[in-house]
Amino acid sequence: MASNISLIDQWKYYYDNALTKTDPRTVSLPLVWNDPKPVLYLVGAYLMMVIFGKRIMSYLPEIKVPAWILFTYNFGLVLLSAYMFEEIIVGVIQADYNLGCGEINNKPEESRVTNALWWYFFSKAIEFLDTFWMIIRKRFIQVTFLHVFHHSTMLLIWWVVISWIPAGQAYFGASLNCVVHVFMYTYYAFSVIPSLKDKLWWKKYITTFQLVQFVITFSHTCYGIYKTWNGQCSFPMWGQYLLGSYMIIMLILFTNFYIHEYVKKTNATKRQRMNIDLNNNNLVNLDIKKQTRFKENGKAKANKIE
Repeated sequence: MASNISLIDQWKYYYDNALTKTDPRTVSLPLVWNDPKPVLYLVGAYLMMVIFGKRIMSYLPEIKVPAWILFTYNFGLVLLSAYMFEEIIVGVIQADYNLGCGEINNKPEESRVTNALWWYFFSKAIEFLDTFWMIIRKRFIQVTFLHVFHHSTMLLIWWVVISWIPAGQAYFGASLNCVVHVFMYTYYAFSVIPSLKDKLWWKKYITTFQLVQFVITFSHTCYGIYKTWNGQCSFPMWGQYLLGSYMIIMLILFTNFYIHEYVKKTNATKRQRMNIDLNNNNLVNLDIKKQTRFKENGKAKANKIE
């Protein structure tokens, strides 16, 4: 027991000590606050929404969200992504970064990069609404493991980044991801307009763009690790290992999605098998047993009243 307490105390010491070394430029910013608990609570609430939201909505009719709300939400993220990209790039140029391995130099000009990366971190919380719209509109097939894993882990990882390394090498993957999101959320915005939905041809290329993004970011990170090993870069190695590992995970998951969506086309088969008709049938065929129970319970209550 004593050894267990000692181990807990040791971890607490490392935790408390780490919190004393967070970056002073971001420590008091919203959702950072030198405390991971708000972000952990937010991610926990998100996962509860996914689990219980789908169950609750399986018994309820689709909530029809006006197209202008969805368009405004998605196009707002387009504008935010474009703004973050512009701010990151201008800040990188002004701070005179080495493009091979950006080092945190604490120049006054670097604050522009730091502020843009905080917005990038905060945008990951905003993007939880992606899943919310899917659930209340009963687009359950879109709420995949990849979707939920990516949304929840990005906020957690970027809390770590924005707390300890909110500049330097961290800019590269974020800036590239902003470019991808400009195209992705533009597609989402236009897809809610009925007259345009069938004319959007670039959905497949968005996934390809995402895969290319991961490859480029992973390659850039490997080059940064190489330069750090050779004493040519001072960016924390643990941050580069974190980013490199996450890129490998994303490559595996997105490649698997690409194969099932566009090569084997098994996802299309699943959609046909589910036979979801949100216009004519509010009970989603995704869970036949629940529907049957729901109907039987309704009949039983009606018989009791009679």
